[in-house]
Amino acid sequence: MSLERTLTVRVERISRQTPEILAFELAHPWGRALPGYEAGAHIDVHMPGGFSRQYSLARAPGMTDDGAYVIGVKREHDSRGGSASMHERVREGDLIAISAPRNTFPLRAEARRHLLLAGGIGMTPLLAMAQALAARGADFTLCVFARSEEHLAFADALHAPALAPHLKLHLDQGEASQRIDLRALLAERAPDTHLYVCGPGGFMQAVREAAAHWPEEALHTEYFAAPTGTAAATTGLPFTLKLARRGIDVPVAADQTAVDALHEVGIDIPVSCQQGLCGTCVVEGQGDDAEHRDFCLTTAERRGKVALCCSRAKGQELVLDL
Repeated sequence: MSLERTLTVRVERISRQTPEILAFELAHPWGRALPGYEAGAHIDVHMPGGFSRQYSLARAPGMTDDGAYVIGVKREHDSRGGSASMHERVREGDLIAISAPRNTFPLRAEARRHLLLAGGIGMTPLLAMAQALAARGADFTLCVFARSEEHLAFADALHAPALAPHLKLHLDQGEASQRIDLRALLAERAPDTHLYVCGPGGFMQAVREAAAHWPEEALHTEYFAAPTGTAAATTGLPFTLKLARRGIDVPVAADQTAVDALHEVGIDIPVSCQQGLCGTCVVEGQGDDAEHRDFCLTTAERRGKVALCCSRAKGQELVLDL
């Protein structure tokens, strides 16, 4: 469990976006400004029942004076308890605990053009990105894939004058002429274009296949869950963590994660998703010696970073900058 500082916020407003999605506006209980963030950031929400889930902030920073946060929560039919708790037990006026915002899915400063692909509820971080890009007059296109108009969350924000000219809407139940062909859309990459993708697993896989020829450094993804059939395993052969700055060795058992081993010797590594998705537990280290099992680091980043909630050593030891 993460030992990061939590914030208390009040649920200022709950609004139904689709039959399955509610939007929650979270504000400081005393009307103060909440901590700032950048588009693409997410927060951990601690909800009734002892559940903790991550939700992307669905509004660009600076759009309100108090910096209130907005998240979208889809009621999952096979919910493990989190979305059910938010939909059934959280009410306007309630106080809940959240983490400060973290961003492992930022807009890239080096990009001259941005292509945002959002599937279903995966639009939440990309909506904030689109609003931020529109505010600074950047070159971007936001493609949103939804089942129908009825299932389109945050429709008012999408059709706002600042975003409407940049929006391409694909509705599965809409006219064939307005549907987006992923392979055609991604067939050619304009120079210095970066692609950002968030959505359900099948959608993510389809985009990855259509963009297989894009350079890895230009493709940025955020997953809700580990891709089907590739869930990050936490067990393997035993190994030793060598902590370079402390000059100590920490053994990691075969049935233990690196995070758990470090916690046992009093070294706190914050964690959240524990699936290698969020990047909370990423630290610097000799990544070439790691067996990477995460879904948040690029190949380039893996050379010098390791996600400790799931990754292990290739051999007998792994050196970390701790």
